[in-house]
Parts: sequence; C-alpha cells; structure tokens
Amino acid sequence: MSTGKNTKRYETPNHPYQGERIAQEGDLLGRYGLKNKEELWRTQSELRSYRREARRLIGEAQGNMEEAEAAGAQFLSRLRRYGILSEDDDINDVLGLDVTDILERRLQTVVYRNGLASTPKQARQFIVHEHIVVDEARVSRPSKMVEANEEDKIGFDGTSPLADDLHPVRAEGQ
Repeated sequence: MSTGKNTKRYETPNHPYQGERIAQEGDLLGRYGLKNKEELWRTQSELRSYRREARRLIGEAQGNMEEAEAAGAQFLSRLRRYGILSEDDDINDVLGLDVTDILERRLQTVVYRNGLASTPKQARQFIVHEHIVVDEARVSRPSKMVEANEEDKIGFDGTSPLADDLHPVRAEGQ
C-alpha cells in the first residue's frame, strides 16, 4: 500500500456511462482540440474549485456580497487577470461560470482564435513543438492559462520556420 500523496488533479465523473455526458465531452474535446478527457476533467475540477471558493466567501460573509467581494478581492482579481471574469462581474458571477469560460483561456485555444493555427489540434502541435512564444518566452504547454494582457504578445518564435509568412502550413490556414 502506497503512503504517497495523491497527485491526481481532477475528479472523474460519478457515473461513467451516461450517453448525454459522453456526447457533450466528445463535442468539447473536438471543439477545443483537447488530447483526452483527462484534460477536460482537470478543467472541470478547476471550475469546481472556483465555485467552491466563491460559495465559501459568500457563506462566510453570510450573504453580504460587498463583504464577500472584499474578502475575496485577490481571488476575483486573479479571475479578472485571466479574463475569466470581466471587470464589472462580481462574486455571484463566479457561480455562473461554465467550463467553456476556462477552456477559452487556454493557450491552445487563444493561438487558434488569434489565427496562428487553422485548427485547435494544429495549435496544440505548434505549442508542443515550441513554435509559439508568449511575451518572447517559448511555451510548450497547451494548457497554460493566458492572462488577458498577454493575449496580444503571442506569436511565432523568431527561430521557428513557421515565423515566415510564406511557410506552406501558414499559407493554407491564413
């Protein structure tokens, strides 16, 4: 029996064989170019932790929203910095977040939405092969959360062959 720390960072669904949920997961995997369901479950677990924190803050403030927002100012500013919440959203809006709100902030999705790749899967490949830089730093993790102010600092690495606008892969997509 192992005495090590549990390193699993996600929860699997309680009921593994629900056709509707499986179809929704398949749709999200295709739409966001995720490698497997584990990536989706990790994102869903992250969303659960955001909601849990918001409920905790509201509960400690006994429903007083101003007090809850003051107590969770750092938490809310982090969500705003990543673009998950807008500046005028409050702590109640955290409870209304969807998994797609978090998936949209992944580097893989941002690269695809910015037109640097023609498909989400191609965006993933460009990132894993280190063709993409964020603020002049190479990134090889498609799951990296992109801050709102970093979005316009994403591009091709200067040493990458893809940096050339005439590269065949870029010519077909753009």
